[in-house]
Amino acid sequence: MSDLLIRPGALADLPRLTEIINHYVVNTHITFDLHPFTPEQRVEWFHEHSDGRRYQLLVAEMPAEGVLGYAATGRFRAKAAYDTTVEASIACSPQATGRGIGTQLYRALFALLAGEDIHRVVAGIAQPNPASNALHERFGFKEVGTFTAVGRKSGKYWDVRWMERPLLL
Repeated sequence: MSDLLIRPGALADLPRLTEIINHYVVNTHITFDLHPFTPEQRVEWFHEHSDGRRYQLLVAEMPAEGVLGYAATGRFRAKAAYDTTVEASIACSPQATGRGIGTQLYRALFALLAGEDIHRVVAGIAQPNPASNALHERFGFKEVGTFTAVGRKSGKYWDVRWMERPLLL
């Protein structure tokens, strides 16, 4: 994995990032989006997650394989008092899971944010998702509660486990 490059996301990455998220939209319950996106539909998302300060978007890329995943922070809630809290999200292509790429993305993301005016990082994880739960726990996230049956997808209701951590551990 020594060839893995973690770098800021670029607008040119959007087609590949859209392809990655669409896999989860179409095949899983772990995102509550119901319909696949076009890259054009994700431009606003891209800008909301890449202001270069509080909101960051990092991608993991291998020269021979291209972009394999991303980690991002975005707005938690719109009210100004929440500005020092960000919501983290992460996704890897199905071919890249289990290779430690998520760990490297989160390590780089949290290091990048260390100098920013951020107090808390939160994550909402649709359940069941043991791999994501374990990743977040490894990074010091603690469960604060579970919203039960809050998302309906594929004819079933799904729970969301909410976790948080201080930015600096």
